[in-house]
Amino acid sequence: MKQFTAGDKCVSVYSGESGDLPVVYLNTFGNEGEAVYQELKQEKGPNFHFVTISGLQWDHDMSPWKIPPIAKGDTPCTGGAGQYMEILRNEIVPKAESLILGKPLWRGIAGYSLAGLFAVYSLYQTSLFSRAASISGSLWFPDFQKYVSSHNWKSVPDRVYFSLGDKEHRTKNPFLKGVRERTEEICAFYTGKGIDTVLQFNPGNHFQNEGHRIARGIRWILR
Repeated sequence: MKQFTAGDKCVSVYSGESGDLPVVYLNTFGNEGEAVYQELKQEKGPNFHFVTISGLQWDHDMSPWKIPPIAKGDTPCTGGAGQYMEILRNEIVPKAESLILGKPLWRGIAGYSLAGLFAVYSLYQTSLFSRAASISGSLWFPDFQKYVSSHNWKSVPDRVYFSLGDKEHRTKNPFLKGVRERTEEICAFYTGKGIDTVLQFNPGNHFQNEGHRIARGIRWILR
């Protein structure tokens, strides 16, 4: 593994064996990237390069626009995804790919919760990524389903993975309880456009087996 910093972000690069391989980027809330990588290594699958980014200002870097707190004691989302996208596109991706062997066959982007929202949002901001995995993605985000259906991708994605915990929508929170419906709508929209798309359900609520769920999503887009 090789590491570098881009501003206040810490980037870890796990190189595949050799040759021209896919590169998957994972935005992380903490330092779960190493655990996800180890789980991915346990099962034989396609060889690929893996890049994790930590040190994110979560409610800023992963949110496409500003929204007030959705619950008492929560923090607002401050809409910094566009700014972070510039760092990702212009600093993180070029530096990370200078540290791997060969050239990317394609790039994927994955994330959990707000980072799952960002993974889908990124498809509308850059043509860098042709596959995305939104794991327990915050697709309840106000007006995001409207954004998806009214904007064009920078390039048509090859594959998009969605997942949710089967109990995530069972909440009194007026925002969060819509997550299943919004996710199903967005998945159906992608399927209707001919995109290779899946929505998988995991047992439990939002905060369960995050590393395993992330690895499952990444395996799917690597198929």
